[in-house]
Amino acid sequence: MAVRLAILASGRGSNLQAVLDAITAGTLEAQVVGVFSDKPDAFALQRVPEALRWARTPKSCGGRAAFDATLADALEAAAPDWIVCAGYMRILSEAFVQRFPGKILNIHPSLLPKHKGLHTHQRALDEGDTTHGASVHFVNAELDGGAVIAQTQVPVLAGDDAETLAARVLSVEHPLYLYVLQLVAANRLAEQNGAAYLDGQRLFTPLLVQSNP
Repeated sequence: MAVRLAILASGRGSNLQAVLDAITAGTLEAQVVGVFSDKPDAFALQRVPEALRWARTPKSCGGRAAFDATLADALEAAAPDWIVCAGYMRILSEAFVQRFPGKILNIHPSLLPKHKGLHTHQRALDEGDTTHGASVHFVNAELDGGAVIAQTQVPVLAGDDAETLAARVLSVEHPLYLYVLQLVAANRLAEQNGAAYLDGQRLFTPLLVQSNP
C-alpha cells in the first residue's frame, strides 16, 4: 500500500514537484494526501488539485498557537503516514510536533548540526568550510535539532558566493529527499527516543548519499 504523505510548503514547491514526478514515474510508492501552506499564494499549492490544497495564515487563525492547532487538525483529517516539510518556512511549535511524534521530516541546506537556521550558504563561506551540503532529519521542538537521517555533501569551490553555493546544494536536495522517502515508503525508517533507526538499527552517523553536483 502506498505511503500517505502530507506536504508542508511555503514557496514554489520544487521538492514537492520532485515527489510528484517520482510517484508518476513509479520510483516512489506514495500518495500525496494534501499540500498545506501558511502562504495562500504559494505556488506549491498550484501543483496539486484544488481538493488537496489547504492554506491559512497565522493572522487569519488568530495567532501562532491557533494556527498550529488548526493546521494539526487539518493534517489529522487527511490521515497521513508522514508529514514532509518541503520549503516550509515556519518553525513548528512543540505542541504541534508532539501531535505527530517521529512522523515529521525536513530537509535543511547544511550538513547538520552545522549551520542550523537561516543563511546557511553564506555562513559556510564565512567560516571557510570546504564541504557543504544538505541534510534530511526528523523534526522535533528544537530548530533543525532532530535526528539526522541522511546527508549529501558538495564541495565549496574557489570563487563561490552564496548564490552559486546555494545552486549546487539545491541540485542535490531533490535526490536526497527522494532517497529518504523511498526508505519511508519501504517502512524501513523510524524514530525512537530522539534517534533515527534504519531496519531496526540505530543510525549513529547519518547515511551519506553520493551525488554529482
